[in-house]
Amino acid sequence: MSQLLDTILSRSNMVEAYNQVKVNKGSAGIDGITIDQMDEYLRQYWRPTKELIKQRKYKPQPVLRVEIPKPNGGVRQLGIPTVMDRMIQQAIVQVISPLCEPHFSETSYGFRPKRSCEKAIIKLLEYLNDGYEWIVDIDLEKFFDTVPQDRLMSLVHNIIQDGDTESLIRRYLHSGVVINGQRHKTLVGTPQGGNLSPLLSNITLNELDKELENRGLRFVRYADDCVITVGSEASAKRIMY
Repeated sequence: MSQLLDTILSRSNMVEAYNQVKVNKGSAGIDGITIDQMDEYLRQYWRPTKELIKQRKYKPQPVLRVEIPKPNGGVRQLGIPTVMDRMIQQAIVQVISPLCEPHFSETSYGFRPKRSCEKAIIKLLEYLNDGYEWIVDIDLEKFFDTVPQDRLMSLVHNIIQDGDTESLIRRYLHSGVVINGQRHKTLVGTPQGGNLSPLLSNITLNELDKELENRGLRFVRYADDCVITVGSEASAKRIMY
């Protein structure tokens, strides 16, 4: 077992992940195990689960698909992993997030430590006050559902370079989804609702950030919402076309 996976599965990291999942609360996954039942469940199943992970034999449960109404109409599809899988995903995030941070852009704000929606708005106001008053809004439609998994795992490898941990992450991408009692494969995308998804989305969209930086553009990105500010209508049209 690699040192990175050993750190992820360490008692101190798992306890921290367990506490975070309890704080976040949330519904049960497809196995019906609730947060309140977590203590007893882990006492019974954590040790064999840990052994399976170490041997690259662990199979995460499919996520439960639910639809959340959007304020402006339509629905957002969320995947609810089991409590056990939420804890394991959280443990992965806690260890690999600090490895990813140095690679990320200064102007990406979503799902990152010590960053917030408010800070993203403040940065945007700075651009506007500096005279960059024309806005190009990039809307990445259905981003989470369309991420190419092989490309994503290649980007993950570039950062962490650890086969054991990458194998576990890929298993979460392939874990499948249950919709109305029917199981479906997940060969593309990263399901919204999992603890890993925000970090994986930032790893993917970091390519967009770097491209915008290379072009010398002023932008702010929060998750899959990206706003570019420029000084004239002509510049805005150039970016769009």
